[in-house]
Amino acid sequence: MDKQRATDEFMRYVSAYDPTNPRIRLKIEHTLRVAPLAEEVARSAGLPARDVDLAWMLGLLHDIGRFEQVRRYDTFNDATSVSHAALSVDVLFEAPDGTEPLIRSFVGSSEDDALIRTAIGTHSDFRLPSDLDERTRTLCNVLRDADKIDILRVNCDFPVSDIYGVSEREMMESELSPVCVDIFYQHSCLPRGVRQYPADIMLGHICFAWELVFERSREIVCEQGYLWRMLERDWQLPQTKASFAAMTAHLRQELGA
Repeated sequence: MDKQRATDEFMRYVSAYDPTNPRIRLKIEHTLRVAPLAEEVARSAGLPARDVDLAWMLGLLHDIGRFEQVRRYDTFNDATSVSHAALSVDVLFEAPDGTEPLIRSFVGSSEDDALIRTAIGTHSDFRLPSDLDERTRTLCNVLRDADKIDILRVNCDFPVSDIYGVSEREMMESELSPVCVDIFYQHSCLPRGVRQYPADIMLGHICFAWELVFERSREIVCEQGYLWRMLERDWQLPQTKASFAAMTAHLRQELGA
């Protein structure tokens, strides 16, 4: 696998989108971090070299539909636009008028196309399908872990308005839904349908820490520290502040951090 060529091809593809749009910049930077994170997690899990390389490639390609999503809808909100994971699969594999699909610019062989479709198409699903073979499930989990790790960083590196479409003030003055707090203590990710307030959505990202599959993923999250910065933001409502403080203590204890 020629990673430099693949990276150059990715940068060529995204050059067609508005570089002054902060959402475009966010996703370029996110992508270029997720690829090596996926490689690191795959290697730590003892995967064969071929699958370590494939994990890197999945990281590079997983959000390629985000750029079209921003161009068409100016949002990252799948619920009000389109599934970015499904759009990523379409961008890679749908070729009009018999032209070669974009995926061939990154991966010459079609041998792993089914796995790539599955991993990218399900990377943002609440749960993976139950009928995946072991190799596919493992690489799906590697990608999902790497994506979650870097989403925590994105929450600290970019304004909440670029991520959530609300102002910093709206986020800091937000309530928390009791049902979302309850699910946090069940050590589970939050289903989209239960999130009512801006802080619920951020808590949904925080809950990614509960469902990281690989030990190295949990180590990276603790080493980077972005998770704690999210929890310890300047929450304004006393109940919200107290809830996040209690959740911080619980999560630190559970992760041994």
